[in-house]
Amino acid sequence: MVFKRMMRAFGVGGPTVDTVLTNPNVRPGEVLSGEVRIAGGDHPAEIDHVTLALLTRVEVESGDNEYNTNMEFHKFSVGQRIMAQPHQNLSLPFQIPVPFECPLNVVGGQQLAGMQLGLRTELEVRGAVDPGDLDPIWVHPLPSQDAVLQAFGQMGFRFTKADNERGRIHGVPQQLPFYQEIEFYPPPQFAGRVKQVELTFVTTPGELHVILEADKRAGLLRAGGDAYGRFAVSHQQAAGTDWTATINQWMSQVSGSRW
Repeated sequence: MVFKRMMRAFGVGGPTVDTVLTNPNVRPGEVLSGEVRIAGGDHPAEIDHVTLALLTRVEVESGDNEYNTNMEFHKFSVGQRIMAQPHQNLSLPFQIPVPFECPLNVVGGQQLAGMQLGLRTELEVRGAVDPGDLDPIWVHPLPSQDAVLQAFGQMGFRFTKADNERGRIHGVPQQLPFYQEIEFYPPPQFAGRVKQVELTFVTTPGELHVILEADKRAGLLRAGGDAYGRFAVSHQQAAGTDWTATINQWMSQVSGSRW
């Protein structure tokens, strides 16, 4: 009996959790639904909280150092003060809204290299270690975002990588403590003057903010450096905008300007 009590103190024989998503594919602003399944352990256990959290990898700059860390960017309570009897099976249905600023990790049916997104389930059980559960989710672009991304593909930009950067972009209604950068090599007609272009979306329920950053090559009569472009349109306008012409015009100005 003493041994059993000691094992309980280390969380052995406590409840376990498994989260089952109805569909792991979602767009920003939509809802992830499913159920949290709790299986009782060897002894009664009181669960203080059941929490879901959206999780992603974020690059952090600190002084001269850079490191990646897992960051929770949206938490949602599913239940609290739940008594799990030995070997009892419990089911807690949920619907968790996905923030409009949620980064993307699937474009055109392909996973974006470098992007990881998951839904973590956390159990707070008295006297026991949180068993936890992590499920991958796949966040696809909204039609407005997809219109911009398709223009990049049609113009001949080549995707290189995507990541999340901790920080804020001035002048846009950013809510999350980080933003996503989707990086491309430019098409041949701009490659001699621009090294790469980074695309960031800051999305709200009503608007799409498109932020472009070009890394310019230095030349005989021009300085290198970064050039920025910003566009803000409604989701409806974004779907009808000629993004190929808009991006081409911006790239021509960036690559042709002399600093």
